Amino acid sequence: MTTVDAGGGRRSRILDDVRWGMSQSQKQLPSKYFYDTTGSELFEAITELPEYYLTRTETGLLQRTVAKWVEELAPASLVELGAGSATKTRIVLDAMRIGGEAGTYAPVDIAGGFLRDAAAALARDYPSLPIELQIKDITTELDFADDLPRSVLFALLGSTLGNFDGDLAVALLRNVRRAMRAEDRFLLGVDLRPGPRKSRQQLEAAYNDDQGTTAEFNLNILRVINREVGTDFDLSGFEHRAFYDEDEGRIEMHLVAKTAQVVEVPGIGPVHMDEAESIRTELSCKYDRSGLTALLRSAGLDVYRWCEDQEGRYAVVLASPV
Repeated sequence: MTTVDAGGGRRSRILDDVRWGMSQSQKQLPSKYFYDTTGSELFEAITELPEYYLTRTETGLLQRTVAKWVEELAPASLVELGAGSATKTRIVLDAMRIGGEAGTYAPVDIAGGFLRDAAAALARDYPSLPIELQIKDITTELDFADDLPRSVLFALLGSTLGNFDGDLAVALLRNVRRAMRAEDRFLLGVDLRPGPRKSRQQLEAAYNDDQGTTAEFNLNILRVINREVGTDFDLSGFEHRAFYDEDEGRIEMHLVAKTAQVVEVPGIGPVHMDEAESIRTELSCKYDRSGLTALLRSAGLDVYRWCEDQEGRYAVVLASPV
């Protein structure tokens, strides 16, 4: 198992993001900073919650589709963006092994410690599988793919694309497209918009669980930033809020200030927050088929296969270079 760690300069990058985000009229922090080891563990706990249908539905769809898709494509390598615990990865790797041993598995994730643990577990279960850890932001260049056995199946599961809005989503998809060759494919999991078979209430409940796990996950971003760059966010001074914006077609997750407070941010000094003012910590965009097709085409990709569950909650998509 080899590891590429692109973590150099991490503090300065985080600080730049915090300075920019806290200076906006709608204060915001990038959702990628949820994912230290604690945040990754909390997210894994979220995926087990009864309200959080996304992971269970996606897993069922992968079990229905991946074996057939992999048999057709016969990929030699798998690049997984935002790999996390790599639980669903095993569905893909098992399908690849049926047609011949997978050439290489290259998981990409910013949470290095969590990724190493997941890769170690995979290495025990797939002892002949070469694993190349890429500890980096998934928006960075995927040039390592040039050295992998082809063809390559790229994967972005867990509705992670939805965390990138507008131009940022296009940029992420174009980054993947640049790493692809004509024979490669892109496996994508996306959460669908409310509609005749899926209610807004069902969607919002997935981000407001009764156990408070999502609230703790949301607060963890402040814990990470305090530790990494020396801010002094008071976690007890904020509360979790998540809601569906129908006009924008997305869930927004916020941390709302319980009282007026001041946060010290290195490099810009004190940042004042009013009572009930919020910091937006995550967007989770929802799609329909036409909207996702247009988004993919703007990045030089096209829908090759589409499969959604009977309740119209979620879809797994296979995209190809145009």
